[in-house]
Amino acid sequence: QVQLVESGGGLVQAGGSLRLSCAASGRAFSISDMAWFRQAPGTDRQFVAGIRWSGGRTDYADSVKGRFTISRDNAKNTVYLQMNSLKPEDTAVYYCAAGTPYALMLPNQYNDWGQGTQVTVSS
Repeated sequence: QVQLVESGGGLVQAGGSLRLSCAASGRAFSISDMAWFRQAPGTDRQFVAGIRWSGGRTDYADSVKGRFTISRDNAKNTVYLQMNSLKPEDTAVYYCAAGTPYALMLPNQYNDWGQGTQVTVSS
């Protein structure tokens, strides 16, 4: 099991940047695939980006490709999401997830979730 705590959310103007962090505890972090999902009010949880345990494979939602970058530092038990060129439609609560999914983009295949951090992008 992995315990996850997100940070780095906030209010930013369109075109700005934020970096989210997800600090993990538990020995399973280094062998867990990690992902970021987001959920806006009235919508389903949406895949944003994922990274395999080794860091050698990443996947992104089409809506964030070229703007967001996921990375991880296994020595620090932390996964990051660098978000650039933010748009108002990126506004959501962002969640970190850990697990061993067959496909990185499937939320029901993750075992552990953080509490989320709010990202608000103003126009």
